[in-house]
Amino acid sequence: MQPDFLIDSRHKSFPLTAQPLRASGIAARGWNVLADDLPYPLAVIRQSALAHNARWMQDYVERRHVAFAPHGKTTMSPQLFDLQLKGGAWGLTFATVHQLSVGLEAGVRRAIIANQVMAPADLDGLDALLARDDGLHVWFLVDSLAQLRCIEEWAQARGSRRVFDVLLEVGVPGQRTGVRTLEEAVALAQAAHVSPAVRLGGIECYEGLIAQCSTEHDAPAVAELVRRVIEIAKACDAQGWLPSDNPILSAGGSGVFDLVMPLLQGANLARPFQGVLRSGCYVTHDHGTYRRLLKQVEQREGLHDSLQPALEVWAMVQSVPEPGLALLTCGRRDISHDMEMPSAQRWAPRGVVMPQAAPGGGKSMP
Repeated sequence: MQPDFLIDSRHKSFPLTAQPLRASGIAARGWNVLADDLPYPLAVIRQSALAHNARWMQDYVERRHVAFAPHGKTTMSPQLFDLQLKGGAWGLTFATVHQLSVGLEAGVRRAIIANQVMAPADLDGLDALLARDDGLHVWFLVDSLAQLRCIEEWAQARGSRRVFDVLLEVGVPGQRTGVRTLEEAVALAQAAHVSPAVRLGGIECYEGLIAQCSTEHDAPAVAELVRRVIEIAKACDAQGWLPSDNPILSAGGSGVFDLVMPLLQGANLARPFQGVLRSGCYVTHDHGTYRRLLKQVEQREGLHDSLQPALEVWAMVQSVPEPGLALLTCGRRDISHDMEMPSAQRWAPRGVVMPQAAPGGGKSMP
């Protein structure tokens, strides 16, 4: 990782007329986002909110005696990975082997690839990373006998003795990956137990798509998923298919992380499991979906302090061709969105460097 990297006009929103400088020298330039010192659109992160969010979530999991592996795909920033690891994170989560390789720049020692790994090139890459670093411990997800066969065929074709650590993924019908039934889970766990190519380390699930921002719906729906995962964990443990020392129970955790705590804390299990929460969006938070979800968490938990939106994109109003319609210097290739379009939060008239709240009632359109 290079915390004091060089910035120049090849970086978006860096002035074409400015001389290159190190990241540590930006503050000395005295640039002001609202003084037109930098080209728009311009993405900024509020450092105070970022630091607050990192501390807040780490404190939350520590109070509940749960390990924390923040999802790195949210930011893909080695600098933020470093912040999270130094703040006490147990490890990091990634979606791909390539993302894991970026995480290694920040010194990650434990990682979960919260996805199925099965392509030969990805298995080659993971094998190379593990061979390069004896202290690196990585788990990825398995959810089918077909995937397990792909891994075993890779090992046979390469003549490899590599044994990959895996977590059995439990899914939700009609949604993403993961086994759907207890019978499927037991069959896969048994096959993984006798496989020469993998070692079953625990059970995993993702609860995020269940949430509808309503406690009346979310609490029982997530509780049902938790019940299924615990049932599967008990069945696998009774057969001796899980590690003797702290097998893993892991869940997502950006929207309804309080509702998966019974799972991560090993409720109704006969021996200790290592609970691992994998929140990602918490670190920058947002002004929309996750803020609404967090309000529900605050009410359920009685929280008086919470996460803060940290990420902003500033743009200029370039045209008002008709009343009620403003066009900005910011397009689809400048700002992405997931569940909903970005929302206007603050504005400042030309020449004013103190922003004020944006008027309500507006909506964004592509």
